Amino acid sequence: MSMILSASVVRVRDGLPLSASTDYEQSTGMQECRKYFKMLSKKLSQLPDRCTLKTGQYNINFISSLGVSYMMLCTENYPSVLAFCFLDELQKEFITTYNMMKTNTAVRPYCFIEFDNFIQRTKQRYNNTRSLSTKMNLADMQTEIKLRPPYQISLSELGSANGFAHSLVVEYKGTGKISAAPHQRLEPVTLPGIVSFVLSLLCGALNLIRGFHAIESLLQNEGEDFSYVIAFFLGTAACLYQCYLFVYYTGWRNAKSFLTFGLICLCNMYLYELRNLWQLFFHVTVGAFSTLQIRLRQPQGKSPDYNV
Repeated sequence: MSMILSASVVRVRDGLPLSASTDYEQSTGMQECRKYFKMLSKKLSQLPDRCTLKTGQYNINFISSLGVSYMMLCTENYPSVLAFCFLDELQKEFITTYNMMKTNTAVRPYCFIEFDNFIQRTKQRYNNTRSLSTKMNLADMQTEIKLRPPYQISLSELGSANGFAHSLVVEYKGTGKISAAPHQRLEPVTLPGIVSFVLSLLCGALNLIRGFHAIESLLQNEGEDFSYVIAFFLGTAACLYQCYLFVYYTGWRNAKSFLTFGLICLCNMYLYELRNLWQLFFHVTVGAFSTLQIRLRQPQGKSPDYNV
């Protein structure tokens, strides 16, 4: 009998399970497939946004979009078109119910376990094809799968030590070639991220202006300390570099953001005599806020406009 057995929602960047269906079947095959689920969860950021893994009498299908992956386990004879329609329905409901900020900041596994109710209802509908809504356009889905079929993951690729991480290029029919570093694409910008970017630019501009004023004062009064000029310009560079880290992916990005924030704190400590407490608080708070937003905007590695 062809049917959907289980489904789960997983965060792409770290494989954190956000929600999952309650499964009662405890067969050996199901236990083995759960291991594959965990292995796939760790590799999601390195895989295309639509994949299938065939494991004997079972298939694992998943789609990824906006930093979240939707995975399902079904019998090998379950129609692929229905499988991806099922995943697409989960995706639309999850995006409607939970915003990106909640999924990005989640720290506990299965923190959206209430979504299980929707998964179970949808799974029951798809396991009883007579109850499926006639509004589903299976023809469109069938065409989409023909034009851009899911990438077929082999068990050898999944079980290898390197997996996809060290492969130079993955051939993916319908989309050409996918480079080995899709993680260089960051998640979409949020409103707090835009605010932090603007505030960092503002702090950089304020430091730059004060730096030029310090140079003028230094030229007029020979007794002025040139180190204040250096501190202002270092503060400007640190703020602008935070903006750069927020917009672009680089190696050791989180570590660089913390070091940059440390430099901002040191510069403001040195400029303690030239700024009042509110000014110091503003610059340090903006630096901390920007560091947090850089940390939250993680590599995505998936096409944000995925639309099955």
